[in-house]
Amino acid sequence: MRALAIAATGMDAQQTNLEVIANNIANINTTGFKRARAEFSDLLYQTERAQGVPNRANQAIVPEGANIGLGVQTAAVRNIHTQGQLTQTGNELDLALIGRGWFQIESPDGATLYSRSGAFNMNAEGQLVTIDGYLVTPQITIPQDASEVVISRTGQVQARIGNDADYTDLGQLTIANFVNEAGLKPLGDNLFAETAASGAAIVGAPEDPGFGYIKQSYLEASNVDSVKEITDMISAQRAYEMNSKVITTADEMAQIVSKNLK
Repeated sequence: MRALAIAATGMDAQQTNLEVIANNIANINTTGFKRARAEFSDLLYQTERAQGVPNRANQAIVPEGANIGLGVQTAAVRNIHTQGQLTQTGNELDLALIGRGWFQIESPDGATLYSRSGAFNMNAEGQLVTIDGYLVTPQITIPQDASEVVISRTGQVQARIGNDADYTDLGQLTIANFVNEAGLKPLGDNLFAETAASGAAIVGAPEDPGFGYIKQSYLEASNVDSVKEITDMISAQRAYEMNSKVITTADEMAQIVSKNLK
């Protein structure tokens, strides 16, 4: 009986759906987190009767066929890269991106990774780093005697050295864009990696055409909507229950057949 196998694929799909929703809810307070959505596609079909062929030799064409689907499969888990709300922190090294763009982060092996989390700090050498100690690219070094750091919308980094009246230029932050942000590979720790699906990084200065801008002393919160996630979770639960009911019904039907054969 195909209904058992078909319903089992539905239960597997809804379990995956629930796991994605659970991860969204778990990261509801993660800086720069982008919610994910499970997407599904139907499996192959078994043809009981083909359409578009004569019903008998040299006679009328069958207008509709009979194709029985074999269930569902997970096609993708898509990250939704919409803007999260801004949270004011008062920390001059906290940066939020408004609009399109990714901060560039240098991994320990020298590869360039990408993040929307701008919770930055300084290491012992005064270099701008992430909370895990990874260097921000391009590298910015803040002097130890800097009394104030100012980062403009366009990524220009300046500092007041001691009691100087004028600011000293420390460098220019650039950000990266991708043709297909959904193609980026999530690595954890708020980091993403470039893939063949995302396309190569397009690097530019904040507020250049097609790029967002930087807001200092703010962080971008997760874009997870708690109400939507709870609604989606209820929907997934109901779908799981219905597939479970199909399995129970198919089993009862099989029992009836077995009894009649005895």
